[in-house]
Amino acid sequence: MQIIVERFYKELYLPRLDKTKFLVPQEITMSQFVSIIRNRMQLGSTQAFYLLVNNRSMLSLSKTLAEVYNEYRADDGFLYLTYASQEVFGCCEGGT
Repeated sequence: MQIIVERFYKELYLPRLDKTKFLVPQEITMSQFVSIIRNRMQLGSTQAFYLLVNNRSMLSLSKTLAEVYNEYRADDGFLYLTYASQEVFGCCEGGT
């Protein structure tokens, strides 16, 4: 499966990935894929990291990539995921 992983546009804390396109087996879980991305960024175990689909929805880490791909893939055949740290949540909501 083809996955594009991009940094959230307002992200300030997490580094950019050295590559954004991934070809991964469909049977791995989101938890395993998160570990792959965290390792590529060399994040510490205490550093917050979230993968979002459609720039807003957090995914269950127990789902396989096949399940996520079948539900959320774009018309071009790619699954687009965005990564962010906890600090960006709520950045665009009004008033609070």
